Amino acid sequence: MTETGLHVFISGRVQGVGFRAFTRRNARRLGVRGWVKNLADGRVEAVLYGEKSDVEELLTRIKTGPSLAEVEDIEVEEVDEAPPEENFQVRY
Repeated sequence: MTETGLHVFISGRVQGVGFRAFTRRNARRLGVRGWVKNLADGRVEAVLYGEKSDVEELLTRIKTGPSLAEVEDIEVEEVDEAPPEENFQVRY
């Protein structure tokens, strides 16, 4: 079992459409740790950490997003350290 971490920036119509709640709900179902928050520039930022297959599945779901979202671009960087949160959190 291999754990991996990703730092993700999502662009498009991703604020005001339930994107953070969607991400948290899916992360918790998959057992992925980390956090998600809105950025002032209209993007959503997230850190995803867990089993590689679970993190990859969450990333796949994020690429679609909730029904009202329109994801235009996703930037992904690998991270080495696990986030301090035990559960997936929405940050404000």
